[in-house]
Amino acid sequence: MKPSFLVKVINLAHIDINNVSIESIESGGKLSRDITISVLRLDKIHPVISGNKWFKLKYYLQDAKAKGYNSILTFGGAFSNHIAATAFAASSQQLYSTGIIRGEAPGSWSHTLLEAKANGMQLYFVSREEYNVLKRAGDSTMLKKFGNNYTIPEGGYGALGMKGAADILKIVDTSFFTHIVCAVGTGTTIAGIIKAALPQQHITGISAMKNNTGLSAEISALLQVDSLPANFTLNHDYHFGGYAKYTTELLCWMNDFFSASRIPLDFVYTAKAMYGIMDMVAKDYFPPGSKILMIHTGGLQGNLSTKPGLLKF
Repeated sequence: MKPSFLVKVINLAHIDINNVSIESIESGGKLSRDITISVLRLDKIHPVISGNKWFKLKYYLQDAKAKGYNSILTFGGAFSNHIAATAFAASSQQLYSTGIIRGEAPGSWSHTLLEAKANGMQLYFVSREEYNVLKRAGDSTMLKKFGNNYTIPEGGYGALGMKGAADILKIVDTSFFTHIVCAVGTGTTIAGIIKAALPQQHITGISAMKNNTGLSAEISALLQVDSLPANFTLNHDYHFGGYAKYTTELLCWMNDFFSASRIPLDFVYTAKAMYGIMDMVAKDYFPPGSKILMIHTGGLQGNLSTKPGLLKF
C-alpha cells in the first residue's frame, strides 16, 4: 500500500553539469618533484544530488520510468549520501521512494535521514543482519512487503550505476592527468572510473571503510573480470576509524585545507581521499612529474551531522 503523502515535485533543471570545473591545489610549496594536484569539482553540480550521486542514479531512474514503476526502493546507512540523493532525485521525477536503513532507529536522526524524510522517503530501520539479507535479495519476494518498487542497490551498485559513473570522465578533458584518485564506498564509482580511464592513467581508490576486505571482489564483479587491472590500486589506510567516522585530526585538517584552497570536503569520503593523496605525496608514493586528479564526489550534506562549530565552512 502506497503512503498517502503527495510527491513533492522538484525541478532538476538546475543540475548544472556545465558548472563542473577542475581546480588546482596551491600547496604553498609543500609539493615537490614537479607533482601537481587538481580537483574535479563534481560537488558544484547540485546541493543535494552532488558529486557522483546523480551519475550513479540517472540510468536507474530512466530504467524505472521506462518499465512503468512509480516507486523506488534502495538501501543505506544513517549517514548515506545515496539515501539523501535518491529521495531527492525520486521526488524530482515524481516517484515515491522507500529507504531500508541499516541499524535500529537512532534516538536523534542524522541530517541525512531528516532530509530524506522531508523529500518524501519512507524509512524502514532494520537490524544489520536483516539489512545484509535484504540488500542481496534483488527483486525477490522478500522485498515485496515494502510494495511494488523498482530496486536500486546500495550505493547505486550495479551495471547502470557503473555506466553513469563512467560518464564522469566525459564531462571535461581529463586525458592530461597521469593519476586519478577517488574515495570508495561500494566500488560503483571507481569501477566506472576504471572503465572510462585511459590505459596509461593509474587509478587509486581510497576506501572510506575499515577492513572492507571484500571490496576488491565487488569491483571485479562489476567490471566482470577475474582480477583487477594493473593500473588500479585500492588503498585501505585512510578510513580514520571506519565508515562515517572521523577524528579531531581529520576535522582540523579539513578546516586548514578549506582555508588554503576554498574547497569544502566531507568527512565521510572526500576528506579521507584528499588527506590520503597529500600523505602519499609526502611519502613519495607518486613518481616525479605526476599530474594527480582527485574526483570530488560531493556529499557535503553529511557534514551537517557534526556538532556546530567543528567545521569552519
